[in-house]
Amino acid sequence: KQPGCARRTSSVLKVTRRRTLPTLLRPESRITDKMACSRGCCCFQCVTTSEIGVVEKCGKYNRFASAGPHIICWPVETIAGRVSRRIQQLDVACETKTSDNVFLNVVISVQYKVKEEHVFEAFYVLNDPSEQIKSYVYDVVRSTLPLLTLDKAFESKEMVAQSVKKELSGVMSEYGFVIHNALVTDISPDSRVKTAMNEINASKRLKEAAFEKAEGEKILLVKSAEAEAESKYLSGVGVARQRKAIVDGLRNSISKFAGNVKGSTPKDVIDLLLLTQYFDMLKDVGQQNGTRAVFLPQKGQSQIGSVRDGLLQATAGARSIS
Repeated sequence: KQPGCARRTSSVLKVTRRRTLPTLLRPESRITDKMACSRGCCCFQCVTTSEIGVVEKCGKYNRFASAGPHIICWPVETIAGRVSRRIQQLDVACETKTSDNVFLNVVISVQYKVKEEHVFEAFYVLNDPSEQIKSYVYDVVRSTLPLLTLDKAFESKEMVAQSVKKELSGVMSEYGFVIHNALVTDISPDSRVKTAMNEINASKRLKEAAFEKAEGEKILLVKSAEAEAESKYLSGVGVARQRKAIVDGLRNSISKFAGNVKGSTPKDVIDLLLLTQYFDMLKDVGQQNGTRAVFLPQKGQSQIGSVRDGLLQATAGARSIS
């Protein structure tokens, strides 16, 4: 039993000196050297649809094995490796800092595949394509993000991704690789920086809220003052009209009184009106709860007599009201 080969039994194809089943072997894979075949074995190797096999003969490249079964004469021939036809993704995590000295962890996903017409270069030229791609990603990220601030770094994700794709496409195409896309999947600063950014944003929002609240209070005060001014203006207009009506009524009353009462003068009429208003005032003062009215004396009167006359007048006013 040899590695990767079928058992030498009657149920499996075996090649001996007599070569009992030559018709099963394809012309391009027949071995003409009977001695070589007698010392080795021919075995089946299957290559999946998503792969391309690389066949070597005595350590030298021989051919590519497409999808399907293949007969390999071991140990002269071997499938040295398989190259995937699928689009592969490589996630590269890189640490760098911005121009405002904030360290970031950036994750870039590179999607690539091998050109079928350049499988030889992809398999034999590069020892480790993943490490090669990582090196170029590190170089682009660490030469681009340090020129940007933290806020600009978040805003320029597309620019960074395009720079990575452009750089990789120009380099990896020489080795048979096609870069389909490069995506900046994550930009993560330190947790304390995140907390500080959130606090800055919250403070900014609170400031805007306080400004809007103050503007609202200002509008309320202005509108209230305008309403009060308008109210006082209208009140003054009403008082002025009231006084004008009173003056007009007094003028008419004086004219009629002086014409009907002989010997009376306009001064007598005015004195009568003032006396009437004086008694109306006494009535209004006396009607208020807890009123304490003191009538001050006129000049030339004694203090005791003035107080007595004031008390008597107040008592008389209270009696007249009741």
